[in-house]
Amino acid sequence: MKLISLVIAKASATLAVAVFTLSFLLVSPTSFAEDAENAIEFKDDVQKSTYNELVNELRCPKCQNQNIADSNAVIARDMRVKTKSLLDEGYKKQEVIDYMVDRYGQFAHYQPPMTIATSLLWFVPIAFVLFAVILLIRRSQNGNIQHGEGISRTENIDEAYKESESSIDAELEQLLDTADSNKKDSEV
Repeated sequence: MKLISLVIAKASATLAVAVFTLSFLLVSPTSFAEDAENAIEFKDDVQKSTYNELVNELRCPKCQNQNIADSNAVIARDMRVKTKSLLDEGYKKQEVIDYMVDRYGQFAHYQPPMTIATSLLWFVPIAFVLFAVILLIRRSQNGNIQHGEGISRTENIDEAYKESESSIDAELEQLLDTADSNKKDSEV
């Protein structure tokens, strides 16, 4: 019994150490990263606000639609460091954006400039929708005209059928009369 209680005591102590170590490892990287971000020293409040605007406006190339302020990717951290160093060198906000766009492409900026490619992304779908609406309107107008013509054609066919029926009836009566008169002549 003493052996079992000793083993249980040893296992629970080991488990407690493991839980403590695991919780420390899970919590500490984020707190260290937050401390590192908060440890950035700025020359003045203007530089700090410019930095905050930039890190919220620049997009992480690795992440899906996440700015570099919120991303934990290594490249986002490098971009934050480079943004700070460019501001320390005296770069203006637009110059930092231009640097990042030159290095990482248009994807790195949330507000890309209006170019032929971006205008096509906006105007081609709009043109397609307008074309479809115009096509639907024209088809519905043509359908109404053809439907109206279809009625007059049907009426014409009905009239022609009635005329041919009456002429057939007249021919049939004439043939019957001729047959009757031939029959009477043959009887006499």
